[in-house]
Amino acid sequence: MSQVARSKGRAGFIAGFLFAPLALYLTFVIWPYVQTFGYSFTNWSGQSPVFDFVGLDNYSALMKDEVFRGALWNNLLLLVFVPVITILLALFFAFMVNAGGRGGAGGVQGVRGSGFYKIVYFFPQVLSLAILAVLFGAVYRSDQGGLLNGFLVRTGLVDAQHPVEWLNEPDLVLWCLLLVVIWHGVGFYLVLFSAAMQSIPRDIYEAALLDGARRGQTFFRVTLPLLWDSVQTSAVYLGIAAMDMFVLVSTMTSGEFGGGPDHHSEVMATVLMRNFLYYGRSGYACAMGVVMLLLTMILSIITLRATRRERIEF
Repeated sequence: MSQVARSKGRAGFIAGFLFAPLALYLTFVIWPYVQTFGYSFTNWSGQSPVFDFVGLDNYSALMKDEVFRGALWNNLLLLVFVPVITILLALFFAFMVNAGGRGGAGGVQGVRGSGFYKIVYFFPQVLSLAILAVLFGAVYRSDQGGLLNGFLVRTGLVDAQHPVEWLNEPDLVLWCLLLVVIWHGVGFYLVLFSAAMQSIPRDIYEAALLDGARRGQTFFRVTLPLLWDSVQTSAVYLGIAAMDMFVLVSTMTSGEFGGGPDHHSEVMATVLMRNFLYYGRSGYACAMGVVMLLLTMILSIITLRATRRERIEF
């Protein structure tokens, strides 16, 4: 068999394996995006096969929708706090369980019990969001039976007759949800950063220690630059998670599909689902979905650009 025939046979073999995944991706991922974009220019109700083209009316209505604008602002707040706090905590804990201790034959090691800490920190990641909603619903209960209120009442910080209604206080509800997301996510990114740290040669840490570097200097001068690719990727994924938040908001807060009290915990996903399933304004909801897609893509590109650095190799 000639070289040309072998090359054609190899190309056909590779193309055969690529065709099925590509066809599935186009059918179940790209085509729904295209349909959503098309429906966003109509007054489709979601049930009737008959609808009219309304142009940019849905998008102009979005700009006047105070609920949607409030939800957008809440998403932007989450977009700032969720990645920053989660990554900072995960980096700190990962550094401590991998290089936070000194001494021993290895020179650099994690703090005592670091293997146990990894399991404890990762445990929230094995829980589904539905279980998290039930768990933290019990924590935030507005009577003394709630874990948090019970603790505050027993310590005398809160009056037993007037416990804090954590999920019904407009100024507290969003921060309560933020705590749940961070508690759930830190363990996963701790494991991610730990795996990246274990690929860093110990000789680099030992050389820094011999030069008199302290733990803080070792972290900022050695660990963080070598983990920057992992940090950048984590920021993008956490940003995407902050732009969603539908499951926790819809299950833990009041109102149709969540968003209470008085829309103070509203996010774009809950407004979208309410319009799509409850109000029957599916074309309007599709316009929200397109806006969410564009915002997510823009923010991901900005994050990748803003955090871009030269790759450090060792």
